Amino acid sequence: MRRFIGQGANQGFTCAVCGTEVPALANGSYRNHCPVCLHSLHVDVHPGDRASDCGGVLEPVAVEHSGKKGWVILHRCRRCGEVRRNRAALDDPEWPDDYDRLVALASGGAPPQ
Repeated sequence: MRRFIGQGANQGFTCAVCGTEVPALANGSYRNHCPVCLHSLHVDVHPGDRASDCGGVLEPVAVEHSGKKGWVILHRCRRCGEVRRNRAALDDPEWPDDYDRLVALASGGAPPQ
């Protein structure tokens, strides 16, 4: 699997933080973070475009709930400090996001290791 996924592609990747081989989302939308450690990479300007030159690690720092998108993970880039919002993938039938880590973030605590 590739570390970065190409523009417009729903492909798996290797997590740059924990090394997990992450499959593509089964529902066909884009998986943009690891379901195990919830980290991502700052590779997009707009979702799926792979146009960012930063490439820094996006660390999960909080979770919020949106009536439209459901649970949303807030990521902060370790390199440039930008904050990004990514919808949690709790509905993926093959590999949903780690619920315990999401709950810990939502409670204001650090995600369990």
